[in-house]
This record gives sequence, C-alpha cells and structure tokens, in this order.
Amino acid sequence: MTVASSHADEPVFRSLAFDGVRRFDFGDVILAAKPPRTTDDPRAWAEQLFAPSSAPAWVKAAMGVRIAVAPLLGLAAAPRGVFDVRRVVGEEALIEFADAHLTFRCGVGVDAAASVIRVTTVVTFNDWRGRFYFTPVSLLHPLVVRAMLQRARRALATPR
Repeated sequence: MTVASSHADEPVFRSLAFDGVRRFDFGDVILAAKPPRTTDDPRAWAEQLFAPSSAPAWVKAAMGVRIAVAPLLGLAAAPRGVFDVRRVVGEEALIEFADAHLTFRCGVGVDAAASVIRVTTVVTFNDWRGRFYFTPVSLLHPLVVRAMLQRARRALATPR
C-alpha cells in the first residue's frame, strides 16, 4: 500500500489491489489491530491469512460447496497456488488470480506505525459466470476475511 498526498492534510490511500484495474465489481477493505510484537512483514501476514490453518471449519465447508457447485457453472477448479503472494511492494503483499470468469486481487498491508493490518479485496467479473458465482460469495466475503484475519492474528501473536 502506498500513501501519497498532494497536501499534508489530504492523505490518499493506494493499494496494489488496484494496480492496472480500470473497473471493479466488488471491493472491500477489512481492518484489524496488529498484535504487539508481531511481524511487520506483509508477506508473512498474507501467507498466514491464506494458510489452511487460518480458515475456520465453516469456511472450509463453504469452499467444499464451491468445489461441488463450480463444475455445474462451467467453472474450473482453482489451481494450486491460487492464493500465493505474487509480489511485495513496501508494506503490502499482493495475491491475485485471473481466469475467464473473474479476476481476484487482494492486498495485505501492514501499517506498523498505526498497528493496523489491512486486507483490500477487489473482484472484477469477466463474464456472467463470474458474476453468478461471486454474487452470493460477496455476502459472506467480509465474514470470511474477518474470521481468517482473526486466526492469522492469533497464529502470528503466538510465540513459536
């Protein structure tokens, strides 16, 4: 994430999730307090956020439903590594995946000065299947991200 300002009293938020995006159909930003003495590394946060251990059982069950329903809509199974970090710039890591149906981009940022973890998600529908698939998902998306972020916070705050 990059913060720029043309005037000292006018902060501007930028996220890698928006790089090269001319339009989007869904977007959200979820914030959480960064626990004391946890890493400031956005890659570590992104990897933990998308680690299987950060998905509560109900999220795993929802993903199972997705795997069962996707072929009925002509959607391919998500490939291995779909949630891998693609790049890190400054204090933000980017996860992105594009297929014929939708494009998903997620910036996981660490604002160490404010002790905030920020998850910025942007989805663009590339055809009707993407819209049909993601419309119900969009209702649960904030709950899923919050739950995964809470588990990631606990995991990174636990001494190893």
